[in-house]
Amino acid sequence: MAEFLLRYADPRGQMHEQVADASSEREARERLAQQGYLVYSVRPKDLSARLGRSASRQKTVNLEKFLIFNQQFVTLVRAGLPILQGLDLLADRLTDEKLGRYIQAVRDDVRTGTVLSDAFARQGVFPSIYVTSVLAGEKSGSLVEVLERYITYQRLTLALKKKLLVSLLYPCVLICLVIALIIFLVTYVVPNFAALYNSMGAKLPLATEVLIAVGTTARSYVLVGFAALVAAGVAVYFWAKRESSQETLDRWKKNAPIAGEIWTKYQVAQLSRVLGTLLVGGIPLVQALETAGRSLGTVLLKKALDKTSVLVREGKPLSSSLKSTGIVPALAVDMMEVGESTGALPQMLSSVAEFYEEDVSTRMTALLSLIEPVIMIFMGIFVAFVLVALYLPIFSLADTIR
Repeated sequence: MAEFLLRYADPRGQMHEQVADASSEREARERLAQQGYLVYSVRPKDLSARLGRSASRQKTVNLEKFLIFNQQFVTLVRAGLPILQGLDLLADRLTDEKLGRYIQAVRDDVRTGTVLSDAFARQGVFPSIYVTSVLAGEKSGSLVEVLERYITYQRLTLALKKKLLVSLLYPCVLICLVIALIIFLVTYVVPNFAALYNSMGAKLPLATEVLIAVGTTARSYVLVGFAALVAAGVAVYFWAKRESSQETLDRWKKNAPIAGEIWTKYQVAQLSRVLGTLLVGGIPLVQALETAGRSLGTVLLKKALDKTSVLVREGKPLSSSLKSTGIVPALAVDMMEVGESTGALPQMLSSVAEFYEEDVSTRMTALLSLIEPVIMIFMGIFVAFVLVALYLPIFSLADTIR
């Protein structure tokens, strides 16, 4: 007999965890299923402990390549191919070696009798929403339909992320070029002019003296400044990895002017998309909230969802529970309340996601259209100041010569 960590949901959607003795994972799973529970995962106790310790260090797979794998996998299963044979065909043919190793491990687990959802959960790198969706598909006998909904969700999510990244690319490149130009002018051009004026013994205007003082100082300490910048970046990186620090950063993002509202709406769109996908797949609301908390990479929102799941478990509606967290906008709460009252919550969540994704895209476009001219104006003013400050002494010398 071995010890297994069981995670399951009762008919009311309440999640439970317990350690039980069984001769195999299959026996432990069947025992719970016979009692009417929705089994989420069955893992050896020592394996669960190792996964828990290493979860924070593990990275997820490449989502774009994982999406391609799922498209191929669904096609094979829909064609009538057994799951194990489908995994056999794909495991050794994936172009991503890292993903291929994990799929091979899943295939080996399935071959030994492990159910598909548990085999994916064992790897610790696949998205929680995917593992939960596969579990729902297994329980309802509609694995293909559930995986197709996940593929649709992943496509929409990746499309939105790509759109935002493309929108941010040009301003980031522009800012980097402006910084490079400022460093070049201050640390190279200005000190050379300073040496020229010193050799001529020219009397310099105040603006030129200030610019030369800044330039010569910056040139002397440019390496020290670069090293300090790298050290500060490393320190911030390790500081930001702590959960308390991540929550602090999330609060800063949320409270930032203009950008904070966009960040909040983006998180609400992601939350609505995940919840809608899980609920359509037949996952109980409480379990869907817990899975959403693990799927979204925002500590502040995760804690809000933990509080929400407690309130929902006590019998309160989702809309009022989310409203009490103070994170979800009032419009989203009202839309969810309508969905609950009409019995169409999953569809309403999809509508919320679509509305806020479009709103985020529109606001990002408007914000970036303002940032670009601001950067250009700043660069123009700075370059003009440098040129005027450097060439004023030359005009003064010309007047003296006359």
